[in-house]
Amino acid sequence: MARRILPTLLLSLTALLGLLPAAQAAPADPEPTAGLAVGEDPYPTTEEIDRARAEAEAKASATAALEAALTAARAELDRAGRVAEQAVEAYNGAQLALTRARAEEAAAARRAAVAETERAVAAEDAARLAAETYRQGAGAELSALNSLLGARGAREAGDRAAAVTQASERTRQVLDAATSTAAAARSASAAARAATEAAGKAAVEVGAARARAEQRLAAQQDQVAATGRRREQLLAELAAARDTTVELERLRREALEEIAAREAEAAARAAAEQAAREAEAAAAAAAATTRAHPAPPPARPWSAEGAAAAVAFAKSKIGLPYVWGGEGPGGYDCSGLTMMAWREGGRQLNHFAADQYAQSTRIGYRQLRPGDLVFWTDTGRAADIFHVGLYIGDDQMIEAPRAGMPVKQASLWIMGTPDFYARP
Repeated sequence: MARRILPTLLLSLTALLGLLPAAQAAPADPEPTAGLAVGEDPYPTTEEIDRARAEAEAKASATAALEAALTAARAELDRAGRVAEQAVEAYNGAQLALTRARAEEAAAARRAAVAETERAVAAEDAARLAAETYRQGAGAELSALNSLLGARGAREAGDRAAAVTQASERTRQVLDAATSTAAAARSASAAARAATEAAGKAAVEVGAARARAEQRLAAQQDQVAATGRRREQLLAELAAARDTTVELERLRREALEEIAAREAEAAARAAAEQAAREAEAAAAAAAATTRAHPAPPPARPWSAEGAAAAVAFAKSKIGLPYVWGGEGPGGYDCSGLTMMAWREGGRQLNHFAADQYAQSTRIGYRQLRPGDLVFWTDTGRAADIFHVGLYIGDDQMIEAPRAGMPVKQASLWIMGTPDFYARP
């Protein structure tokens, strides 16, 4: 019986290797092959079976390695995209810092000009006092004192005593003004110089950030091209190993990636739900132990009209290209899109994802409403936020993903569980 099973095993192995059509099967009770010499065994030897098994295992190992290489290539491409977007947001942050530095430079220059004007006025008053002292040959207080000593009667002495006090107070005021305004002018001038220096450094940093962003974006595009070529090569090798076609392997791979993406999104949603439950439990526990303390200030009022306007604006931009640093109308980056969307909704946000989070009211996943913002970071720190999307409901968002990809509607979980949620 065992000898009868061997031909079927061999044919199955060869079919797996692509050496025979899969539909070709061995008969249940084969007859000796015609044409064999008398006494020749028509069945494979143990060595032949072992060799076929080893070849099948080698082919399976090779296809598994090819599949792993395709997965690694996709992960590397995603990583390159994140690195590029981080560089873009770093540039946006540097540009915002420059804008603030230049505004402070202008304000410091205005303060220095005012301080210098006040110093000049005080200096003129001091010069007039000095001239008066020179003409009288004595200080104002001394002249008033001489007048007091020459007074006739108590009434005249009282009048002249008031004059002494007034003269002394005026002299003190003039000297104090001259001293304080001169110090203020020096301080304001130093602050203006420091602000100018800071603006210069900020401008240098913007240039460096721009160069880094351009370098990372170029590297990403090179990675996209190289990964595309590598993917086609791997698909061709898979097709040869499985005795199929490249197109079939491509479709199969796309289906596998879609399944993996759905599983990852389900895991991200489950993580968000778990985090929301834990946050609610922690808030309930905190409320139970701090009832005597005043309640926190209410969150920013939610505007249905503003949120609807922001969502409508973002939807109208679907299909436009990703443009790093873009604020429209021809293209946007992630924070540029959300900034302009909420400008339409009546809120001013900065063109920097981390700032947009700081300018908004933090909320939880279960509090999300259309128009809210969702943020991602690799470190869990709000200062390191590198991507933002606009929530539109039903676990969907609109985002400007990265270079080479247009503005689109996507699953809230496409990049994993968001790190932060906020309401402008």
